Amino acid sequence: MKFIFYLFSIFCCLCSCAQSQNISGRPDAVRIGAQFARNSTIGRVAAVAVLAAVNDINNDSNILPGTKLDLHMHDSSCNRFLGIVQALQFMEKDTVAIIGPLSSTTAHVLSHLANELHVPLMSFSATDPTLSSLEYPFFVRTTVSDQFQMTAVADLVEYYGWKQVTTIFVDNDYGRNAISSLGDELSKRRSKILYKAPFRPGASNNEIADVLIKVAMMESRVIILHANPDSGLVVFQQALKLGMVSNGYAWIATDWLTSYLDPSVHLDIGLLSTMQGVLTLRHHTENTRRKSMLSSKWSELLKEDSGHSRFLLSTYGLYAYDTVWMLAHALDAFFNSGGNISFSPDPKLNEISGRGLNLEALSVFDGGQLLLEKIHQVDFLGATGPVKFDSGGNLIQPAYDIVSIIGSGLRTVGYWSNYSGLSVISPETLYKKPANRTRETQKLHDVIWPGETINKPRGWVFPNNGNEIKIGVPDRVSYRQFVSVDSETGMVRGLCIDVFVAAINLLAYPVPYRFVPFGNNRENPSYLELINKIITDDFDAVVGDVTIVTNRTKVVDFTQPYVSSGLVVLTSVKRQNSGGWAFLQPFTIKMWTVTGLFFLIIGTVVWMLEHRINDEFRGPPAKQLITVFWFSFSTLFFAHREDTRSTLGRFVIIIWLFVVLIIQSSYTASLTSILTVQQLTSPITGIDSLITSDVPIGFQVGSFAENYLAQELGVAHSRLKALGSPEEYKKALDLGPSKGGVAAIVDERPYIELFLYQNPKFAVVGSEFTKSGWGFAFPRDSPLSVDLSTAILELSENGDLQRIHDKWLASDMSSMSQASELDQDPDRLDVYSFSALFLICGLACIFALAIHACNLFYQYSRHAAEEDPAALQPSASDGSRSLSRRSKLQSFLSFADRREADIRRAAKEKAAGLGGSGGSMSGVSFTSSGSGSTTASC
Repeated sequence: MKFIFYLFSIFCCLCSCAQSQNISGRPDAVRIGAQFARNSTIGRVAAVAVLAAVNDINNDSNILPGTKLDLHMHDSSCNRFLGIVQALQFMEKDTVAIIGPLSSTTAHVLSHLANELHVPLMSFSATDPTLSSLEYPFFVRTTVSDQFQMTAVADLVEYYGWKQVTTIFVDNDYGRNAISSLGDELSKRRSKILYKAPFRPGASNNEIADVLIKVAMMESRVIILHANPDSGLVVFQQALKLGMVSNGYAWIATDWLTSYLDPSVHLDIGLLSTMQGVLTLRHHTENTRRKSMLSSKWSELLKEDSGHSRFLLSTYGLYAYDTVWMLAHALDAFFNSGGNISFSPDPKLNEISGRGLNLEALSVFDGGQLLLEKIHQVDFLGATGPVKFDSGGNLIQPAYDIVSIIGSGLRTVGYWSNYSGLSVISPETLYKKPANRTRETQKLHDVIWPGETINKPRGWVFPNNGNEIKIGVPDRVSYRQFVSVDSETGMVRGLCIDVFVAAINLLAYPVPYRFVPFGNNRENPSYLELINKIITDDFDAVVGDVTIVTNRTKVVDFTQPYVSSGLVVLTSVKRQNSGGWAFLQPFTIKMWTVTGLFFLIIGTVVWMLEHRINDEFRGPPAKQLITVFWFSFSTLFFAHREDTRSTLGRFVIIIWLFVVLIIQSSYTASLTSILTVQQLTSPITGIDSLITSDVPIGFQVGSFAENYLAQELGVAHSRLKALGSPEEYKKALDLGPSKGGVAAIVDERPYIELFLYQNPKFAVVGSEFTKSGWGFAFPRDSPLSVDLSTAILELSENGDLQRIHDKWLASDMSSMSQASELDQDPDRLDVYSFSALFLICGLACIFALAIHACNLFYQYSRHAAEEDPAALQPSASDGSRSLSRRSKLQSFLSFADRREADIRRAAKEKAAGLGGSGGSMSGVSFTSSGSGSTTASC
């Protein structure tokens, strides 16, 4: 026992020595640097938070045991050059990490230095998305990147349905790169930045006013402001003077605004009055225990930081606090992994030393790579919430509060997170549920917009620069009812023009416009060239009978269709005489065959049911056959004279007469239509027969029908012939393909309907083989196309669209064209139309015959038993059995052919005969018994 106790004591001593050696292997202090700008809102809050974090860590024995953080702070006063020099001073004194800098511009420069000397640069406020971990591996962003903020802004733009925005931003790395990221996010949502308005850092009030004047001239009224607090506040002041923070505008400021307003103990009412209705973002942080503790002792921390006015804790202060804790956890893991604090001279700097700069004092942190890895591996609950990096070097769960400035304060109207998008529920609640970013889940509370209105701003107005929009109008020479230009006065008229004017008048804002005719006034212009004028910015829109087709929608936007359209085939037709055999046309050959067959079936079934009980269905075979034919076909006219006596026969006849009634009525109606309605015929039956033939095809000059026939349907260009007017249509169809004309014309239905109204001897064959419509064309993503679409729908609902149609086109044109349409293969009545009736009738016949057969077999079995009981016994030999079967079949057929009344009478007579014979024998027997001698003699 003593020996075991001795070994245990030695083991404890060794463990104690090892532990003391491990702790003693850590330095007593680790030098870290921190760079702030105390004359900035973020800097003065962060400085207090960092000092509080260092103090908490040094007083906590659970983190960095035996080691203290030695913090050295520099105030750059927002001077970037001074910030670079101060960073070099940190590097000269063996600093293992630097907290800062504040600005993204300075971070870009210092990141190169951090990469060379392997000193982690941990910034809680440099949000430039281009500060990536790939290019700058030793730059560690301990806040949320502006990449996520711009995604949140783009989601806001999409949520409110805006398509174009104007951006105002400071022209440096912080501003340019964030706006570039916003442009990428908007393009994913089919929106865009219409106008970028940069201003230089430190711009004067007049310079900012000049920028805002240019913004006011643009059509977009959704303005994204990404700046620093000093210049951003000036933008709002100048915008208020220019009337740009008023009804119709929508302002979205990035998180710079809340970073300025949140630390203010008392919000300046005068300052807030310049930004009423503005939406802004704020970094969302959870209500953690550390956040509550830091907030509760914030006032005491401010007293220790003497010489500064009182201010509140902000989200950037929380990120700064967590940054120090992040470094402490990383250092603790660094030392636990055997890391040592050591620095080595940089050979690259030694090569250029001795030139007046003390560059040899800069040294490389040997453990910098290991410390960087431990920083990226931290995982703890900080003041802002879970602190952890993803594979891209960004903090997990980025989220923002959506804040509205109204009255004398700020109101949170919702949240945005990279997990669930926009929501009125806090992100930490949604993290516990499956991700759902459907349109229905994207919600925000109501917002009071600039101008104290709850109505969402439209987002754009017509540019306030005095220019009218130029609207291209096709100068048609045919079908001028749709659109026409008076060559003398230049006035534009027509159905399309009236619809456009009526829709424009329904808009809630004035749109100055000017019609510009397009064409040579000799033939219809090319509509493809007309659409291309929008792409080349020669026209701002095109109004006319422009068909909405696929290749056009790829380059321009169309409004809601205001006229339905589609390609049809127009051809010459001739009258078709009914002929002497017209009475056969109502039914198909199959229908005639089945109907005749059923007449014979019904006659046969009724004969079978009535033959044994009805004398009218008896007689010689020739007479019975004639009776079957006469009875069956006479039912067609309900003129059958034979009476049915059996219940089953009457059942079958009732059902058959109902079927005959339906067939007769349908035949009469169809024959009446054939003999009274004009029948037209044409060798062309539709687009399919037209394509397979080799005849010439006409099309309207300028129409998309030419390209559709050639490219989509594969018709050779040599077969296509351009026609410019209704007169040319008529002449080409009258001539026909043999005399230099065309066999058919392919054109849109509205033109053909108008042509048929004046030329009823032609007709449309086949059905409409494309479905499209006419709409007004605008540049891609034009808000005016959306507003006019809504106006066109309103015109349709209130009936104005139909009234405009009736004004320019004859009211009975549609009915005329319907009467002129040719169906080459008119509907004829087929068996399928009466299949249910024939099925019911057939089942009735089978049912009646089945009952009749059962009854007949039953009667025959009784009759056979009475006639010859021995016949029912089995025969001994095969020959006798075969003879017995034939005799039974002959007997059954004979029985079935006899009248039922005769069989009953014979049965009664036989029964009576048998009774009389028995009485005589009895008497004889009785007499014989009285004469014994006689009986004995027999």
